Amino acid sequence: MADIKTFYLPDLGEGLPDATVVEWHVKAGDSIKLDAPLCSMETAKAVVDVPSPYTGKVVKLHGAPGDIIETGAALADFEPDPNAKQRAEAEATGHHHGPKKGAERSVGSPAPDDAGKVIASDEGGEVQTGGTDREDEGTVVGAMVSGNTVHVEQAASIGGVKAVPAVRALAKKLKVDLARVRPSGADGVVTMQDVKNAAANGSAALGAAPARAVPASAGRHLAPDLPPPGHAPQAQQRGPVSLAGKPVRTAPPSVQASGQPEQLKGVRRNMARVMADAHAQVVPTTLVDDADLHAWIGKQDITARLIRAIVAACKTVPALNAWFDGKNLTRTLHPQVDIGIAVDTDDGLFVPALRNADMLDAAGIRTAIKRLRTQVEDRTIPASELSGYTISLSNFGMFAGRYATPVVVPPTVAIIGAGKLSHDVVAVIGGIEVHRRMPISLTFDHRAATGGEAARFLKALLDDLALPN
Repeated sequence: MADIKTFYLPDLGEGLPDATVVEWHVKAGDSIKLDAPLCSMETAKAVVDVPSPYTGKVVKLHGAPGDIIETGAALADFEPDPNAKQRAEAEATGHHHGPKKGAERSVGSPAPDDAGKVIASDEGGEVQTGGTDREDEGTVVGAMVSGNTVHVEQAASIGGVKAVPAVRALAKKLKVDLARVRPSGADGVVTMQDVKNAAANGSAALGAAPARAVPASAGRHLAPDLPPPGHAPQAQQRGPVSLAGKPVRTAPPSVQASGQPEQLKGVRRNMARVMADAHAQVVPTTLVDDADLHAWIGKQDITARLIRAIVAACKTVPALNAWFDGKNLTRTLHPQVDIGIAVDTDDGLFVPALRNADMLDAAGIRTAIKRLRTQVEDRTIPASELSGYTISLSNFGMFAGRYATPVVVPPTVAIIGAGKLSHDVVAVIGGIEVHRRMPISLTFDHRAATGGEAARFLKALLDDLALPN
């Protein structure tokens, strides 16, 4: 009897509970070599290739593309080749292959690797006196947990096509046939932009039939096919009708009528977990006020000004630039200011950290944000960039909304929300004036900070935003 080995899904991140099968690179019965790509898996952080732990024959694959596999659950069965060199059982592979751990770490832990991640703003824009409203890109509120393990993705050649797992996942999502995409990357690698271009122009649609020769009779008008004589189609069942003679529904909608439930996966799945944990743990309190931008001179970068104001407020009131461990009732104040910058994607929200925001000028802030956004969109951002924020910003005003109560995700203590700019009538000595103002919301964990500290923090932030430059 052949010796069958079961390979269990390794921990692809820092304690992530599961991953989604994106694509199998082999099928049952195939032969595979040690460390060759076995499958691509999507986690809350990225799409990564899982290498084969054996050289031998693939006996069984546990799960189809789209299935969610729990960490520590069976992924594939192998019949190792007795004549080939295999990796020793205790030899390090870069992943943890053991069974799933029973307990997950506390979201409120102050340790950097255990930090529940934050909610923030992404790209901003400019405001010009007397010009149009803000030109920033806004953000969407959300959160995710991440770690500091960097997964280096290599472009694997599968089916004659070279592409990294993230590109293959995007192609699958956009229904693009990678084999028909013209590569533009080095060594013939298909890039993320190649897939997007192919999806836009429809040149490589999945399952599209090749162009056929036009028959000679194509110029004449053809009548539609009719059923044979004496064969009448089955009459459609009709329900009761209203006084107007139109069908009406007399029962609740069926599953077919209301739509099929969709399983949350990847980033969205992890966001749901983190938000639920945050809601159960945090004692949130929100203060709101309006920043008066009337004194601004010329063009101003909104994101840069918001970040500068947050830095100024953190220096004035360090209690909100902190982590709080609700289990042990400990507080960690941070000398540096690392701000979470949320980047919204079709797959969900990623929250990279703008490190050392207190050391950057406006140009440095803009450059760093653009770099982070590009890395997220290309799914090339290292996991180390997705952890350890000290405070967060949600810049939702590009879309709509003035005030909000964004979710504070442990272990962070505070989050600032920036609403939609408006022209408001304000009272001044001698009459009234119209000023441009920005609604600001400050939500903080009342376990870790007092109302007075939060109010002083908000005042310092508003005072900095009110400066001309």
